Amino acid sequence: MIPTLAGRVQTRLFVLATVGVVLTALLGAVLPLSLGDAFVMLLAVAVVGVGWELLYHLLMQFRWDKDWPTLFGLVTVVPEGLLMWVLLDLELVPGVEGPVSFWAFAVMFGVVWIGQWLFVNGPMRVLFVQWRLRGGRLL
Repeated sequence: MIPTLAGRVQTRLFVLATVGVVLTALLGAVLPLSLGDAFVMLLAVAVVGVGWELLYHLLMQFRWDKDWPTLFGLVTVVPEGLLMWVLLDLELVPGVEGPVSFWAFAVMFGVVWIGQWLFVNGPMRVLFVQWRLRGGRLL
């Protein structure tokens, strides 16, 4: 079943609110940034991610099957991560206090991204069978 736009947005927000929160809490304890900043960055990723889903939906309309291969979903870490870093570097993310270390951001973003990608492409397909049958919509 090909996920609908609403299904992809719901899935992104659900996984960020579950897997993303757990990984952010774990990483926030060991990375050189405050836990508050880590969660503000996670929230910013969620907000900007909705915009990404709109762009991805537009791009998928040019594919013959209107689907996004799994590998493309993994590779999107690069443009999304770069945009988030630019927004943080230009101090356009409200609530983040002071400059954020590039390496702390890269580790946090990368680990959270890989964690959610693995969850969506593994356990989520088993635990939430109905999710796949409703075009990716959780509700």
